[in-house]
This record gives sequence, structure tokens and C-alpha cells, in this order.
Amino acid sequence: MPAVNDALTLEVHPWREALYEELHSRPSPLVETPCTISHIAMQMSPEERDSERAHLAKLCYRFEVNPPPAGASCFYQTLGDFELRWERHTEFSTYTFIRRVGVNPLREPSALSHIPMEWLATVPGRATTALHLAFNAAEGPPEPSELDRYFEKQSLRGSIVRQGTAYLYSSFRLHSDGFGRIALQARDLTPLQAGRLVQRVLEIETYRLMALLALPVARKITPDVGAMERELARVNEALTRADEETNQHALLDELSDLAARVERLRSDTTYRFAATNAYFDLVRERNRELTEEKIPGLQPIHVFIKRRLAPGIRTCNAVRDRLEDLSRRISQTSSLLRARVELSIQGQNRELLASMNRRSETQLRLQQAVEGLSVVAITYYLMGLLSYLWEGFAWVGWPWSKKLSFAVAVPIIMLVAWRIIHGVKRRVHVE
Repeated sequence: MPAVNDALTLEVHPWREALYEELHSRPSPLVETPCTISHIAMQMSPEERDSERAHLAKLCYRFEVNPPPAGASCFYQTLGDFELRWERHTEFSTYTFIRRVGVNPLREPSALSHIPMEWLATVPGRATTALHLAFNAAEGPPEPSELDRYFEKQSLRGSIVRQGTAYLYSSFRLHSDGFGRIALQARDLTPLQAGRLVQRVLEIETYRLMALLALPVARKITPDVGAMERELARVNEALTRADEETNQHALLDELSDLAARVERLRSDTTYRFAATNAYFDLVRERNRELTEEKIPGLQPIHVFIKRRLAPGIRTCNAVRDRLEDLSRRISQTSSLLRARVELSIQGQNRELLASMNRRSETQLRLQQAVEGLSVVAITYYLMGLLSYLWEGFAWVGWPWSKKLSFAVAVPIIMLVAWRIIHGVKRRVHVE
């Protein structure tokens, strides 16, 4: 035994204890045979989950036991002469009722016979799995007449399971009461061994149906996926003939609308398709754990499930893959079309720049012509002013003639005017 000073004094992760306890959550039941078991799985919305515990508490108060604490994900309690096992999973909750009987359970009422019907009818959610299981403690297989009566003469599938120590039968059909039915028969199993076997069988049935929830979804959206694939093919064909920018923009609008519809379908179905594969993996794993052996004349359980369940799973995966491929092809087509539109815009930009260059050259020539005219005009007006000055100077005895004075002044004035205009233009360009 470790000394007291060996106790852990390190700072521990806040989830450490919860992670340890996770390995021990949802333990297998201790099942004493013979017994009858009723198992129900309810799929529910987040709003219905809020009322689930309150509804479960009503049943506990009815049998004068404490309800599950707030935040509990499982609850195991004996109510009268039966045991209740409630477990909350990611998208469904299971209710398992186990009742010990003293005679052949194939002839006994179900474990729900002691449950108030008004409580059972108002359990939150929608039932995906509802079955009765009869577990008898006897050597060898059950009598065929007993199985015919219990399964209402429906065709059976069966196997010898648990290394040849138990017989398992099911029709995988709904019966007159709306429940599925399973029969188990074995002797010399401890309560823990019997509980583990029951847990595997119930999980196979629960996960099998949860895995198939995506199949109606896949069938429903298949026509839409096919229509969108044809629409994309039409857009690709039109893309090869779209030369004008207007047509390319129209095709880009169609692709954007198509991409939005595909992404909406993907967001609506991604979780369901992913959950389907996760549940299917659990079904196959639980089937392997049964270690089945063939019963002469009956189809084994794992063979039936593989042949009937696998095609539905492949259908779901095929629709999922078509959606993914459609999204990828739309992205590629959009990239190609955007590249063509950008190239078209770049060509237009080049033409626009060339046109602007031509206009700039024209404006430069006009500007140069205007500068020459401006010099002439300024010179003309200055010469007019100089004429008035010359007349004043002539009145006081200016010795030079008017013609000579103007001939000398004109080039000087033109040069000064040109220098002034050129200096102003240079300062404008620098700024």
C-alpha cells in the first residue's frame, strides 16, 4: 500500500476524473434468466431533451424512488418487480425494462406490462427501436412451435452465439403489437455474461435502425442531385459556346445558384450520412463480438444484416459521394468561367487604355497648338499695349520709328510669353 506522502500532488487536468469514469459509464446489466426485456430507443430534438428528465421523474415518483440527478446521462434503478435502465446518447435515448419471470418467457407478457400506459404513450421523442426480448434459461434450442407462436409464424434468422453457449433468433420484422421480437436461450450464464450478451443484441438492433435513418433522406434527394448534375452538364456545354461577356456572366449567375443549392443539401445531410457510417461500424463490431455459428436451416444473423443493411449503407454513401463530386465539379467550372471573364475584362481594359493613350496624344497635340496660339495672342495684345506706349514716347521725341520698334519688340515679347507659359506648365507637371 502506498504511503500517504506518495499521493498525487501534481496539478491535474480538470477532465481527468471524468475521463476515468467514461470507461465505466453505461455498464452491462446484470440479467438473471429467465426474463423478459423491452427496449425502446427514442430519437428527439434538443427541445424534447429538456423535458425528458422531467418525464422520467414522473415514473420514479410513481414507484417512490429518487429520479436521476440533473445532468445525468444514464440512470439504473429497480422499480417494483422490474429494472429500468435509461441511457442518453448523442441523438437518441434508450429505455430498457428488465423483468424476471419464473416460467418460459416466450409465453410471458412483456416487461412493459407493469408500466403505466399513459406514461409510456407520452415519452418525448419518436421511437426508432421498439422490441421485446425473451431470454430463457434452458439447454438446446427452443421448440419450433414456441418460436412460431412467439414470432407469429414469421420467417426467422438465427445463430448459435457466444462460443456455442446460446441460441439467438429474430425475424427482423414488426409484429402485431408494433414491436420487433428477439428470442435468446442459454443455460449456465452468469448474470454478467447474460447482461453482456443482451447488451450486444440490443445495440445491434438499435444501431441497425439508426444507421438506416439516412436511407429515406438519400432516396428523397436523389432526384434533386440528378437534376443538378444535368444542369451542370448543360452549363458546361453552354460554356464552350459562350463568347460574349453577357453570356458568361449569365452562366456564372447560374453556377452560383447551383452551388448554393448543392451546399444547402450538403449541410442538411452531412451529419446524417456521417452518423450512418458510424452506426454501421458499430453494428459490424457487435456482430463480430457475437461469434456466431450456423443453425442448420436458418440464415445467420450477421449474414442477413450484411446482405440487407450493406446495400442501404452503400446507397447513402453513393449519394453522399455524388454530392461531394458535384460540389467539386461546380467549383472547377466556376473557376474556369471566372478565368474567362477575367481574361475578357483584361482585354477590354487593354482596349480602354489604348483608347486613353490615343486621346492623351491628341490632347497633347491640341495643348501644344493652344500653347502656340496663346503665345501669338499674348504677343498681339502686348503689342497693342506697346502701341499706346510708343505714341506716348513719340510725343516726347522718341527717336526710333514705329515699324522698327515693333519689329524689334515682337520676337522679344513672343520669347518672354513662351518662357512664362512653359515655366507654368513645368511647375504644374512637377506638382
